Amino acid sequence: MALHETTSDESHPRAAVFTGLGGDAWQPSDLSRGPWDPRAQHGGAPCGLFAHVAERAAPGPGWQLARLTVELVKPVPVAPLVTRAQVQSSRATVRVGIDLLAGEVVVARAHALLLARNPLALPADLPGWPPQPLRPLPRDCNERVRIPGLPEGVSFYSSAMDTRVAEGDSTRPGPCGAWFRLAVPLVQGAANSPAMRAAAAADFGNGLSWVLPADRFLFTNADMSLNLFRAPEGEWIGLRSATEAHGDGAGLVVSQLYDERGPVGLATQTLVLRERAGA
Repeated sequence: MALHETTSDESHPRAAVFTGLGGDAWQPSDLSRGPWDPRAQHGGAPCGLFAHVAERAAPGPGWQLARLTVELVKPVPVAPLVTRAQVQSSRATVRVGIDLLAGEVVVARAHALLLARNPLALPADLPGWPPQPLRPLPRDCNERVRIPGLPEGVSFYSSAMDTRVAEGDSTRPGPCGAWFRLAVPLVQGAANSPAMRAAAAADFGNGLSWVLPADRFLFTNADMSLNLFRAPEGEWIGLRSATEAHGDGAGLVVSQLYDERGPVGLATQTLVLRERAGA
């Protein structure tokens, strides 16, 4: 997860995070860059790409992403990549396994579940999730997400994402709520789908709800699991995130996901906690 000081994306008016090189080959731009190593991507970039590849594997229209589980096996380089997908379909589900490779090395893998859309006439008073909608709405929020101690410069957060703080204070440790919007195409020539927007935003939970100072500790996520019970509407994805960190080097982030109408799903991240060298 990466969060930096903001720089305008106006210097990248036609840029995308990824450009297809034909078939299953992809070229990431510097807009994919993360905070921990300038050679490595922010986790939201490959998560969004996995959602795109999974949706592209569906046998036709009428399918929606219900689950995406991503294993970030190694730092994903800002370098040419290849995806390899295996698809299993039934009348109600499509299951997609995807490997992401740099050369011959698997750097990340994902498992996606897509469900056939099946409109139902549900009772109007059907009990729902207890979480309240995330408020204020993006148009009524003015402050961008800012995490002390992380580097500045062109990156997935600062140049590819718009952010608005809705609850809490992102400059202080603890739970926080914010809105995220892709400001550029995730894949050149492809529309940012609701699933792509949700997957790209869901990886921001650990930075949004940081509890350890970034100048002293690394709190990278080794995975990201996203469950959506409905497709988000509109461009903005809201996260209400909280982090648990412990002295054995492991942590957990839980993020509730929203659109402007209300809850849409849930995301979790397993954290690898390390003290920075020389801290």
